[in-house]
Amino acid sequence: MDEDADPTLGSPGPTLGVVGGGQLGRMLGEAAGPLGVEVVVSDPTPDCPASPVVRDQVVGDFDDEATIRELAERVDLLTYEIELADPDALKRVADETDTPVHPDPDTLRTIQDKLVQNRAFAEAGIPLPEFRRVDDADDLRAAGEELGWPVMLKARSGGYDGRGNFPVEGPGAAEAAIDDIGGPALAEAFVEFDRELAVIGVRGADERRTFPVTETVHREEILRESVSPARTDEATRARAREVARDVLAEMDGRGVYGIELFEHRGEILVNEVAPRPHNSGHWTIEGCLTSQFEQHVRAVLGWPLGATDRRSPTVSANVLGDVDEPEPATLRNVGRALAEPGLSLHWYGKREVRPLRKMGHLTTVAGAGGRTEEGVDELLERTRAVRDVLTFR
Repeated sequence: MDEDADPTLGSPGPTLGVVGGGQLGRMLGEAAGPLGVEVVVSDPTPDCPASPVVRDQVVGDFDDEATIRELAERVDLLTYEIELADPDALKRVADETDTPVHPDPDTLRTIQDKLVQNRAFAEAGIPLPEFRRVDDADDLRAAGEELGWPVMLKARSGGYDGRGNFPVEGPGAAEAAIDDIGGPALAEAFVEFDRELAVIGVRGADERRTFPVTETVHREEILRESVSPARTDEATRARAREVARDVLAEMDGRGVYGIELFEHRGEILVNEVAPRPHNSGHWTIEGCLTSQFEQHVRAVLGWPLGATDRRSPTVSANVLGDVDEPEPATLRNVGRALAEPGLSLHWYGKREVRPLRKMGHLTTVAGAGGRTEEGVDELLERTRAVRDVLTFR
């Protein structure tokens, strides 16, 4: 495929290969279809969540080179929806099969190691919490003395949805924290933030865009709700967009990037970055003129980007597993969600529910049912009320 050519469509259209077939792969498939783009995913789980809405699935591990090669040979371009993809395998396969991959594998390599990521951002002058490399309990105790207790201990690789993040209260907890982390780590100064924010940024062929700033609400290190517009002042939102654009400048390759931020005493600090669509941007499906998923498809193909304007105030809430042990997934009280004005239900199609596993999400937009004056606080209250009656029990 000529990446610089003006887009044309036929039947079939271009085919996009996605490493990962979870909920993000599913929503990428849903967004690609109306554009005339076919999607093939690779995923180790047979009949993965994306499989009902994409053309086909290659079954294999995210980092298995043979699987990536089989995928590449069936598509025009590769991308990924999970950081467990192997950047070295992606690069070799891309070179040997002449299949472009976006974002660039070098970006994935940087993002996969939080210490490498933080060092790159610090060198570029991007604001983030102070941090130290930690290899053992002595390093952690030294970091705590320098940064001040408590500190946030983060696994350098493999962490997601709060996994791999451990607040450490003092030197007496260092040994247990290192055992829990189970590998190389870094310690960050603990940020008593005013709120957490997120910006979905996009790198196109010659365009850079950001979606409206979102406030994210976490509990137990897991994202529970997203609120847009963020409940902060415009100067802070403007600074968040500025920092997000600086982050985009350090990334290589086209695509959507989820940029998580702290608002701390009027300043913006970078928390983490994902080189893919992100949970904090799910609200854009109903809430923006172009969703983050459609934008990712456009971007990686080198097509013109869509408008990122927000349609109306919007709130999104995750539907998490409320069980004690894994069991077959059956969501109950769904009618309550379907009956709520302005609320949309997204079901991820996972066969098994586990404690706190992301199984779907709800999005509520303002203005439905005559609620013309409804603000984000009222939207959040309504969305939580519906989310809280959905159960797998």
